[in-house]
Amino acid sequence: MARFLLTRLLHGLAVIWVVITLTFVFMRLAPGGPFDRERRLPPEVLANIAAKYHLDEPWLKQYGRYLLGIARGDLGPSYKYVDRGVSDIVTETFPVSALLGVLALGFAVAFSFPLAISAAYYRNSWTDRSCLFLATLGVSLPHFILGALLIWLFSLQLGWLQPGRWEDLTSTVLPTITLGAAPAAYLSYLLRSSLVESLEEDYVRTARAKGLKEATVLFKHALNNSLIPTLTVLGPLSAALITGSFVVEYIFAIPGMGRFFITAVTDRDYPMIMGVTLVYTGLLVSANFFVDLLYSIVDPRIKSH
Repeated sequence: MARFLLTRLLHGLAVIWVVITLTFVFMRLAPGGPFDRERRLPPEVLANIAAKYHLDEPWLKQYGRYLLGIARGDLGPSYKYVDRGVSDIVTETFPVSALLGVLALGFAVAFSFPLAISAAYYRNSWTDRSCLFLATLGVSLPHFILGALLIWLFSLQLGWLQPGRWEDLTSTVLPTITLGAAPAAYLSYLLRSSLVESLEEDYVRTARAKGLKEATVLFKHALNNSLIPTLTVLGPLSAALITGSFVVEYIFAIPGMGRFFITAVTDRDYPMIMGVTLVYTGLLVSANFFVDLLYSIVDPRIKSH
C-alpha cells in the first residue's frame, strides 16, 4: 500500500513540474508582451519595467527564479494589479471559489446518486424516463441560462433567495445549483449506465438466487462494482469545480478566483496565469490521488498494479 501511494505521489509531482515548465515556456513563446499597449511606451520606461520584473534576464534564469519562488511559497508579483502579489490574490480569492466548488460537488453527488440508482433499478419505466429527462435537462442548460432562470424564479418572483453576492448561507444556494447541475446530470448518466450493466451480470443473478434481499444485491454487490467509472471522473471534476467557474462567479457577483484568471489571460499577466494554473494542477493531482485511494478501497486488486 505504501509503495502504491508513493508511486502515485511521485507521478503527481512530476505532472506538476511538467505543467509549470510548459506554461512558463508557452507564455514566453506567445507573440507580444505583458506591457504592450495601443500607444507604445517609451523605450526607457519599458526597460525599467522589464528590469523591475526581471524580464530582461535570460529565460533559464527567469525559470530558476520562478521555481525558487514556488519553493518559498511566492508566486511572484502581478503585472496587472500593482503592488499585489499573486500569492495574496490567490489566498484571498481561492477560499471563495473552493467553497463554491465543494458545495457544487456535494450537490452533484447527492443529487446524482439517488437519481441514477432509481433510473437503473426501474429501468425502462416512467421513473427511468423521468430521471433521464432531468439529467438531459441538466446537461443541456448552459450556466448563464440556468443561473438567470433561478434568479428570476427564486429571487424576483418568489423572493426566497437573494440574487447575488456572497454573504451568508442563503446566498450560496443558487450558485451552487447553477454550478453543480451539469456535473450532477453527467454523473447520473455515467452511474446509471454502469449500474444497468452490473445488474445484468452473473454475480448479481447468483446473489439473487441465494435469496439475498434486493437492497443488499443493489447496494452491496451491483453498486459497489459500478463506482469505478464514476470515481474516475470525480478527480478532474472536483478540481474543475473547486477552482471555480468564471461564468457563475460573474452572474452572482462572487469574488472568486475565476475572474482573475480570465483577466490575466487578456492582460498577459504571466505570474497570475502561471499561479492559477499551478493551483489548478495541484488540485487536479490531489483529487486524482484521492481517487486512487478510493480505487484501492473499492477494488483492492488495483493496489497491485
